[in-house]
Amino acid sequence: MNTHLDRILAGVRDDLASRKSRVAMEELLRMAEERGPAGDVLSTLPAGAGIIAEIKRASPSRGWIRKELDAPSTARAYLAGGAWGISVLTETRLFGGSLADLSAVRGACPEAILLRKDFLLDEYMLAEARAHGADLALLMVSVLGVGTRGMVSLARRHGLEPLVEVRDEAELAEAAGSGARLIGINNRDLNTLTVDLATSERLLPRVPPGAVAVVESGISNPAQVRRLHALGGRLFLVGESLVESPDPADTIRRFMGK
Repeated sequence: MNTHLDRILAGVRDDLASRKSRVAMEELLRMAEERGPAGDVLSTLPAGAGIIAEIKRASPSRGWIRKELDAPSTARAYLAGGAWGISVLTETRLFGGSLADLSAVRGACPEAILLRKDFLLDEYMLAEARAHGADLALLMVSVLGVGTRGMVSLARRHGLEPLVEVRDEAELAEAAGSGARLIGINNRDLNTLTVDLATSERLLPRVPPGAVAVVESGISNPAQVRRLHALGGRLFLVGESLVESPDPADTIRRFMGK
C-alpha cells in the first residue's frame, strides 16, 4: 500500500514534469546568474536558539491552515520578530505553496535567508530554487536515499546550502557522510504523518561535531525550544504555530526566549 509520502511524491513528479516542459534549464541558470551568489548563511547563526519561520498555507495532516496567507507580508512579520530565516513551501497540491511565493518573498525581503522547502528530486529543482531566490535547499534522505551525497554536491554547485533532513539513525549516518553542514531532524513521520519530539531527543546527541542541528516539526511552545536547544538543537523550523498565531513576531520572540 502506498504511504502518504509515496502519494506526495507522485504529485511532485507530475508537477515537475510539467514545469520542465515549460521552462528550460538554461533559463533557470540565467535567472540564477542574474541573482548572483548567495552569501555564507552559516556565518550569520545566532548565539542562542534561532528560528526558521515557515510560510505554510496547508499540510497533508491538517488540510488548509490559512488559505488566505500572504507570503511577503507574513515573511516581513517573521523577520520583525527576529527569525533567522524564512522557509517557503513551494509544493502546490497538498501544501498550497508555489515558486511564485519564493520569488515574492525574496522581492519583499531582499536580505532574508530563504529556504526552499519541497521534495527536491533532481538538479532541475535545485536550479529552480536558486533562480527564484533561495539560499538553502531542503534535501530529504527519505526521498533521495543514496543519491543524497550527489544532491548535496549539486546544491553547492548551484550556490545553495543544503539542509539535509533525517528521521532515524541510518539516515543521520547518510547525512553525515554527505558532508552536510546543516542537518535537520524531522519529528514528523511522513509515512504516517504522526509527530514525536522523541525523535529529536534521540538523534540530537548523535549529530556530528561541526554540523548545525535543525529541529523540524512539532514545535509549539518555548519550553520545547529550551529543552531541545539544551540537547544540541541550534535552529528550529516552525510552521503551524506561527501561521496560526495572531502575532507571529511576538511568538518568535518568545520561542527565542526574548
